[in-house]
Amino acid sequence: MLRFALRRLALMVPVLVGLSILLFAWVRALPGDPARALLGQRATPEGIARVNEVYGFNEPIVQQYLKYVQALLGGDFGRSIKTGQPVLDSFVEKFPGTVELGVTALLLAVVIGVPMGYYAARHQGRFLDTFIVSGSLLGVVTPVFFLAILLKLVFANWLDLLPTSLRQDPRIDATHITNFYVLDGLLTREYDAAWDALVHLVLPSVALATIPLAIIVRITRAAVAEVLNEDYVRTAESKGLAGHVVSRRHVLRNALLPVVTTIGLQAGLLLSGAVLTETVFAWNGIGKFLFEAIGQRDYPVLQGYILFIAIIYALINLVVDMAYGVIDPRVRVS
Repeated sequence: MLRFALRRLALMVPVLVGLSILLFAWVRALPGDPARALLGQRATPEGIARVNEVYGFNEPIVQQYLKYVQALLGGDFGRSIKTGQPVLDSFVEKFPGTVELGVTALLLAVVIGVPMGYYAARHQGRFLDTFIVSGSLLGVVTPVFFLAILLKLVFANWLDLLPTSLRQDPRIDATHITNFYVLDGLLTREYDAAWDALVHLVLPSVALATIPLAIIVRITRAAVAEVLNEDYVRTAESKGLAGHVVSRRHVLRNALLPVVTTIGLQAGLLLSGAVLTETVFAWNGIGKFLFEAIGQRDYPVLQGYILFIAIIYALINLVVDMAYGVIDPRVRVS
């Protein structure tokens, strides 16, 4: 298993190099000029030339790329054109918000989606199966931003049960150690701050979890339905084994491989695709940060963010591949 992990990590290097080249070229092919976006109405030919010289945008693109790679190897992701802050520092500050939101949404999707998919497969053709499948289809086709606005309208504005935006009430004097607000509240024993952060998580995490939940339900249902028709399941049931034993040992374990793959893919998507949710809820995370960077043509932020997410995505896929060997020993042998 260790050799497999090291081999996969080594294969990540050429992938990331190729991605960095494509990313560098793509960002500079975007319409618009970062110097004009930075200067705004104060843009003059002299000012634009000065900004391009400061950030090296007037150099040949190959030379710009080589300098970028050299800085990356030294752990320098560059500085934001708009704020002047190091990109890595901004990520360290804002990424915990995205992780907190994404992990909460993924937990909701897995904890609810896997049992619902299993139950639907076990009761194919009945009313609840039809209801669950129809609901999952509705979850897939509903746009996240529409659902987010609807949740805010109903639960925040009409019923006044939950907060409409932000990660925490600004009136709470909370101590932030890790920038994971719920965890910080528990570590510092500021339980009111932890509870407030948890309450603020409800609406955005539900909105973000909808599509992964629907996908996990459908994949789980299909995988379990396929396993239920296998001979070894019918043999186990005919021998009189308890239902929970058949479900745990013979059905769920053999149906988990495609489900785990789906969960891994959705984890990567949640960490990279929370832009709309964070924008609607004014969530101080990477998604909102990226949305602003696109409008400002902030090249270092865009490059650093996408490369950072690519590394995380690759690591998640590595964890998923290693989980295969734990779930199914035949994978480990092969």
